[in-house]
Amino acid sequence: MSLSSTTGARFALTDAQLMVEVGVGSLDAFGELYHRYCDRAYRVALSVSRDHGRAEDAVQEAFLSIWNNRSSYRSQQGTVAAWLLTVVRHRAIDGVRHNGSYDTRRASDDQLQYLPAPDDVCETAIQRDEDDRLHASLAMLPEAQQEVITLAYYGQLSHTEIATHLGLPSGTVKGRMRLGLRKLRADIEWAEA
Repeated sequence: MSLSSTTGARFALTDAQLMVEVGVGSLDAFGELYHRYCDRAYRVALSVSRDHGRAEDAVQEAFLSIWNNRSSYRSQQGTVAAWLLTVVRHRAIDGVRHNGSYDTRRASDDQLQYLPAPDDVCETAIQRDEDDRLHASLAMLPEAQQEVITLAYYGQLSHTEIATHLGLPSGTVKGRMRLGLRKLRADIEWAEA
């Protein structure tokens, strides 16, 4: 079914079907993808950047990157939501790092006392490694569990909002979340042992 065939049908496409259309260059499909995820993408970017302007820039850059690299999405590696919100999160982090280095260069002597100490580099590397392990563990979860956790963490949606978005009962969302988090916790504890 083509997205452009009927306007009513455009909302009936799943995210995966929508990505197939985006993958072949459908601007209508890309517009629908943006419509579905722009609010969540903005919340993710804002949670990282803590600045409205930077968050808007990150979302714009992320969607431009998604369009330019639309063939890089692989459904077997996770949901569209997880992939898209991860791209947004990385763009927001890049923006914070870039602007942070610019802000640091412009810091006055009074502000220098607030710069991170060299020991923080080690902590940053450890945190990045932990983030990578968590992301890998999340990718190993069943798609249903991965999707609700991604929407909650990256999309910052409540159980009720996730249930509404996915058309599921709230109890089902909570159950998937509980099972997925239990598996993630077991993975993390196993890796630390």
